[in-house]
Amino acid sequence: MLKSKIDTYFRGILSIDELVRTDSSLNGIQVDREGTEILRVAFTVDASLESFRRAVEWGGDMLFVHHGLFWGKPLALRGGHYHRLKYLIENNLSLYAVHLPLDMHPEFGNNAAMASALGLVETEPFGEYKGIKIGFKGRLPEPMEINDILARLDLTREQCNGILPFGKQKISTVGLVSGGAPFEVEQAIEENLDLYITGDASHSIYHTCLEQGINVIFGGHYQTEVWGVKLLSRRLSADTGLATTFIDIPTGL
Repeated sequence: MLKSKIDTYFRGILSIDELVRTDSSLNGIQVDREGTEILRVAFTVDASLESFRRAVEWGGDMLFVHHGLFWGKPLALRGGHYHRLKYLIENNLSLYAVHLPLDMHPEFGNNAAMASALGLVETEPFGEYKGIKIGFKGRLPEPMEINDILARLDLTREQCNGILPFGKQKISTVGLVSGGAPFEVEQAIEENLDLYITGDASHSIYHTCLEQGINVIFGGHYQTEVWGVKLLSRRLSADTGLATTFIDIPTGL
């Protein structure tokens, strides 16, 4: 499949062009490759030498990542940044990155996928960032406790960055914003949700959550952002026939 057609495919289903002014990530092809054909696309969460090596070992022509190498400011080609780019170019591996458009997609975004795993109903966009809602909120079909919710998300307490059990024991309403969004708990409090789920923890919100009586699960940045890349990997293969694979490199954070 032509590189240009893959780029058109991703832009057709993800709001890449619409979020150019909002997302600091350089979404799209971040590093090109020689040749126009792409036959094998690997997917992973983070751009790193380890993910590049494993994509090359698998025989990938392109690596799709959620967290790319470029974030809105120029970087000198030295140190780790130099070695990462050098490896991509020398091994003819293209790098494609999609950040916020993958978080917020209503079908195979990180937050939509977690909402589906929880069986949330009456779902609505939630979690405003620069005027755009990138998460989802909804109601559980029946009240659940935190341990049951963790099981639905395939998480253990040990995997989480933290849990604040300061609200109702039986949880009915949930707000989700994957990755690094601890301060968006204020929006969950404003909307009177029983539980807020994000990836990263913050000491700064502990007492606010305690005083306002809300439950919070800090599920880990990585663990809350594997969902979208996994779903998109399967979707690309089904739609195009290209060989795809998911490379799992958990950070524990």
